[in-house]
Amino acid sequence: MNQNQSFLAKLANGSLVLQILIGIIAGIIVATFSESAAQSVAFLGQLFVGALKAIAPILVFILVAASIANQKKNAKTNMRPIVILYLFGTFAAAVTAVLMSFAFPTTLALTLDAAQASPPEGIGEVIHTLLFQLVDNPVNALMTGNYIGILAWGVGLGLALHHATDSTKQVFADVSHGVSQMVRFIIRLAPIGIFGLVSSTFASTGFSAIAGYMHLLLVLLGAMAIMALIINPAIVYFKIRRNPYPLVFTCIRESGVTAFFTRSSAANIPVNMALCEKLKLHEDTYSVSIPLGATINMGGAAITITILTLAAANTMGVQVDILTAILLSVVAGISACGASGVAGGSLLLIPLACSLFGISNDVAMQVVAVGFIIGVIQDSAETGLNSSTDVIFTAAACEAAERKESAGA
Repeated sequence: MNQNQSFLAKLANGSLVLQILIGIIAGIIVATFSESAAQSVAFLGQLFVGALKAIAPILVFILVAASIANQKKNAKTNMRPIVILYLFGTFAAAVTAVLMSFAFPTTLALTLDAAQASPPEGIGEVIHTLLFQLVDNPVNALMTGNYIGILAWGVGLGLALHHATDSTKQVFADVSHGVSQMVRFIIRLAPIGIFGLVSSTFASTGFSAIAGYMHLLLVLLGAMAIMALIINPAIVYFKIRRNPYPLVFTCIRESGVTAFFTRSSAANIPVNMALCEKLKLHEDTYSVSIPLGATINMGGAAITITILTLAAANTMGVQVDILTAILLSVVAGISACGASGVAGGSLLLIPLACSLFGISNDVAMQVVAVGFIIGVIQDSAETGLNSSTDVIFTAAACEAAERKESAGA
């Protein structure tokens, strides 16, 4: 009995990253030798992602309300610099994608059937949707994972409870800690969940369908790698004035890897909050910045929208000048902020960007179909970049604020 308890304790306290790596290798091995066995364990991945998606809306709502209700007077949450970093990073990602597209132009064989989907008809529709998400019914927002609405109601309830009695505030604080404990338990199951996700993905898709679009995929992944390993570290260095790579690699390892396999920024919110707690960031800050980042910090989505749109323009023989490319970067950045935090959310915004060049919706939807084919890799890398950057920018803003306070003192 004691030996079993000792084994479980070692398992619970062991390196989560190492356990996830073992899960990835085991999933590849199972998928390689037995497709039926790989499909039979797919439910493990579905359960893991389902648990994350189920707990995330409750976590965000309770944590935001509790943090604001218990916030001390004159406490600084550093949200303004974080939002600026989010928006600047997303625009920088779009510009990086433009440069990569010009350096390595891509053409596509558009012979696919149009995907059955309903993309937005214009940028006004994207903004209209975002505004109405703010005033969504709170119960519906929790049920559907509408994080803009959850944030709005969480902030509103927190402000209303800010002048409540200490006992009422303590109840919310206790509930917040309880939900956080549940999140920690779910995250410890990540190796099992990722084992199931990797097994089913390799068994059902493999890489045969992706091979025909390897050039496009390499341009996409190259732009995302430049953003993750060069642009983001440069932005972080500007904020914290020290070597940014320890922070960047920690976030990629402990947030990006999980997001890569869940392919959902929303599902990775609990993982990011646990990482922020581990980095000893201010709860008042990350309880708001992380769910907000899952909605508006979409550098990976901006890269996907930009590169696929320019590939469509190149295929159709449309000449794109530098001014139009900059306009595309702005549109892609704004559109990316409206991308849903679920797998493939950015692809349906490609027709909106294509409309800038007069490309028909039929052609644009064929490009979307190409996106779904390479989505096994593209969407995984996009989500890993988006989600890890949420923590990177939050941590950078918090550290910069602390350094400024220390210098002032």
